[in-house]
Amino acid sequence: MVNPGQLITAMVTPFDDNGSLSKERTEKLVSHLVENGTNCILVSGTTGETPTLSDNEKLDLLGWVKEFVPDGFPVMFGAGTNSTAKSIELSKKAKDKGADILLLVVPYYNKPPQEGMFQHFTQIADAVKLPAILYNIPSRTGVNMSVKTVARLAENEHIIGIKEASGSLDAASEIRLSTGSDFLIYSGDDSLTLPLLSVGGDGVISVASHLAGIQISEMIDVFKKGKIEDARKIHIRLFPLIKGLFMMSNPIPVKEALNLIGVKVGGVRLPLIECDDESRKVLSELLRQFDLM
Repeated sequence: MVNPGQLITAMVTPFDDNGSLSKERTEKLVSHLVENGTNCILVSGTTGETPTLSDNEKLDLLGWVKEFVPDGFPVMFGAGTNSTAKSIELSKKAKDKGADILLLVVPYYNKPPQEGMFQHFTQIADAVKLPAILYNIPSRTGVNMSVKTVARLAENEHIIGIKEASGSLDAASEIRLSTGSDFLIYSGDDSLTLPLLSVGGDGVISVASHLAGIQISEMIDVFKKGKIEDARKIHIRLFPLIKGLFMMSNPIPVKEALNLIGVKVGGVRLPLIECDDESRKVLSELLRQFDLM
């Protein structure tokens, strides 16, 4: 089984100054992430502005990232949509492009019942036969995947874990209780990574790792070695930066921060808008505090 590691970065999509995909900026961003603690790169996640990318753009970006990562470095691809047939089609194309792992979000907007979710993910996993991680984020999808459904899906040999972004440590605890120790549980919220580790989590699919990957990786490492106080200190130190990266809709602040530190990734596509002056000022001060500028 492909091991995604403990720190997965949900990569922003680099655009050029005209708003088109930038291969040159993608290469520099991938290098930055690999050098700063990331174990796996997620292409075509929410942070990558997937609602505004065409399928061809998503697949082009995946191909570039596979070209630029070191040999054997795992690349995850967000292939989930609110159509089972489309998700299967996109997943198969991603597999052909070299994706190592799929990220499959709970179908959004159409709010399927639990049995519908179960059949949706089962059909994708069985059709594509790539390791897959579920993604539960009810704040964006409008519906929550139950622990019972997760536990049923965990029995599928191709479904290896979940990105749990419901914000509920109870849910994470129940998932750990209801699944085998080899079923991976990732935090979907940077600010909850340490609490989630404490109830049996394995790591994080992170936005903040664009800027603080080494520190986040260290926090997870020392926690797993039993150095709980050291992990807590890192968490508290990083907390203002993490919260600052979500002062506007993701990925507006993290893209602005990357541009400010010289890792050029361009702007965002409508309906997202550029960082406002007040948020830019706060971000700049945070980056100076963390010696990133």
